[in-house]
Amino acid sequence: MDAERFWGTPGITAGLTAAGLTVLAPDRPKHPSGWDVELEALGELLTNHAEPLTIVGASNGCTVAARLTSVYPDLVDRLVLAWPATAGDTAVDTLTLAGLLSRGCAPDDAENLLAGETLRGTTDVELIDLARIPVAVLPSLLENPTHQRKTVDALLELIAGSQELSGCPEPPRPDFPPYLDQFVRSIVEFVY
Repeated sequence: MDAERFWGTPGITAGLTAAGLTVLAPDRPKHPSGWDVELEALGELLTNHAEPLTIVGASNGCTVAARLTSVYPDLVDRLVLAWPATAGDTAVDTLTLAGLLSRGCAPDDAENLLAGETLRGTTDVELIDLARIPVAVLPSLLENPTHQRKTVDALLELIAGSQELSGCPEPPRPDFPPYLDQFVRSIVEFVY
């Protein structure tokens, strides 16, 4: 899934831009061997901006967003973890591992990508440290195996002062369009 399909086609990029925000929606590396590969690729984008940014991570992108916030603390002033992907669920991890391997991911790389505590690729200690900035967590409207409510609750508990935004389906889903305005409004209100 590329950024255009996830953020552009559903109208999120246009909605945020119309609300006066500058939006950067980069594609994540297609076949990263680890979270550090994504961190390095997206970190380069961050270092080209003089003013602090709000980072919005979605699903497994929440891992990269959280890690970017930790590695570049002076460049990130707010963080939104939208539809955080659940880590440590045997059924989900088994399916995800099979998917990674079928796409040619090396077994060791796949295991590394799945490792983590509340979020893949992070430790809970790293997440606790995010409390130094405003953090919002946006749940999937209807719980599903990949985006479980327990992950949202754990993040809200781990990150002191974090707040929950109104949930909605993930953008590529056909049931997202009626929630577009609510999603955009939630992000804009959090930023301002």
